[in-house]
Amino acid sequence: MSLSIVALCLLVVIGVYFYNNPLKHGPWFLSRRFINWFPLGMTYSFLYMGRYNLAVAKNAFGSLMSNEDFGLIFAAGTGVYAFSFLVNGPLVDRIGGKKGIIVAALGAALANLAMGVVTWLVVTGRWHVKLVGIFSALYALNMYFQSYGAVSIIKVKANWFHVRERGVFGAIFGTLISFGVYFAFEWGAAIVNMTKAAELPGGSWLQSALRALFVPEGTTVDATWAVFFVPAAVLITWLILDAWLIKETPEDAGFPHLDTHDASSGHMHEEYTTLDLLKKVFCNPLMLMFAGVELTAGVLRNGIMQWYTIFAHDVKQPAAASIVENWGLLLCLFGIVGGFAGGLISDKFFQSRRGPPAALFSAFMLMMAAVMAMNLFSYPFLVGVAALLIVAAVTGVHSLMSGTAAADFGGRKATATCSGIVDGCVYLGSSVQSVCVGFLTPQSGAASAEPLASGLAALSQRSWQWWPIFLMPFALVGGLIAWRIWHELPAATRKYIAEHEKNSVQA
Repeated sequence: MSLSIVALCLLVVIGVYFYNNPLKHGPWFLSRRFINWFPLGMTYSFLYMGRYNLAVAKNAFGSLMSNEDFGLIFAAGTGVYAFSFLVNGPLVDRIGGKKGIIVAALGAALANLAMGVVTWLVVTGRWHVKLVGIFSALYALNMYFQSYGAVSIIKVKANWFHVRERGVFGAIFGTLISFGVYFAFEWGAAIVNMTKAAELPGGSWLQSALRALFVPEGTTVDATWAVFFVPAAVLITWLILDAWLIKETPEDAGFPHLDTHDASSGHMHEEYTTLDLLKKVFCNPLMLMFAGVELTAGVLRNGIMQWYTIFAHDVKQPAAASIVENWGLLLCLFGIVGGFAGGLISDKFFQSRRGPPAALFSAFMLMMAAVMAMNLFSYPFLVGVAALLIVAAVTGVHSLMSGTAAADFGGRKATATCSGIVDGCVYLGSSVQSVCVGFLTPQSGAASAEPLASGLAALSQRSWQWWPIFLMPFALVGGLIAWRIWHELPAATRKYIAEHEKNSVQA
């Protein structure tokens, strides 16, 4: 049923893509651009499956991986992801997005295979070692290669989409992220369940196939390693399709040059060194503000996505069982809604300005985090709904900032560098929250279903109550920064809009 819903959502997204054609492109251009972004986007979605499968595996590991261990492992990966853009961004600007996505898929696949092998060795008792050290190193390696994904898809997008179309593509970008989260949490959980030592009743052909591959006859050990091997195999498949189908620019596919009217308009002949590209970010106050919004968004985004299922595992949520059981699907659906809401609001109501919807969504996230904090131990269903609404809003902010605004103001020549460093700040925020929430919350299985004690004793008490409280100031700061960029647009975009409006009046 959930797969049918996701497939329907994908069809709707594709329909919106073909319907939204403000520049009146020809049918073949729209079709060839679809053939370009669809495999690219699906590769990116499955990169997410190979990224958040760690959160799914965490609960399956049980006592082998504590909350603190998980927080440190995730922080190691997200920290590497954040800083790798100082190298990978300028590199992808030079080699192009097609080569970049191939590097991402191949490297992430190999890293997931390595994590699967280590899981197999430890779970089966062949290797007696704490997971936190080896997994921190392997997950960091995985996230290094994962960091090529976002900049590559945005690099190719910048060549194929005009600024006036990028709000909707930002929504598509958010949708691809949402599909990836669905694959990670929904498919990942299904893989874990299907490869348990005790076979589930009424198994499907897929369960039979997975058990034949990963569960030896007569075993008493759950094949948790399958949650790492399956994404690796899928990524290799999409890598082959990417090498075959993707074209870097419209010209490579036989179309005339497309002026996208971003910050590189009129400057495409210029050559930039790596230092020049980095200066476009670190010497640009506006780009730094985009990065600031994304840092706060990273705290909110992974502060919900990675911790809600762990919270529900530690503090049982009987009144929100439907949310817990369908977490991956709901993340996907709410993420799609948030991504499209942000993109459409930006393009339709604010002349493709990205600041206004980001500010509105940040204010909304602050309210929802407050709702979670006030009801964490009393109204589980309300807490679950508020968490999902935060996911919707933060997906909208992320797709607007990293997927759209950074590309608009960085321009095609510096898209990967600008988008990459801005996107890296998402994972810098993720790293901060991962460590902090891991140490603020109790160990798995500890008594944690009570609110904080009153008085000074609360300051040293580990409780899940700190989780939403920790998120709130970041939503506030993100909203204030987004409010500062409310009126910003690239100069070339302003000129295009003014000329377009002038021509419309004359007509």
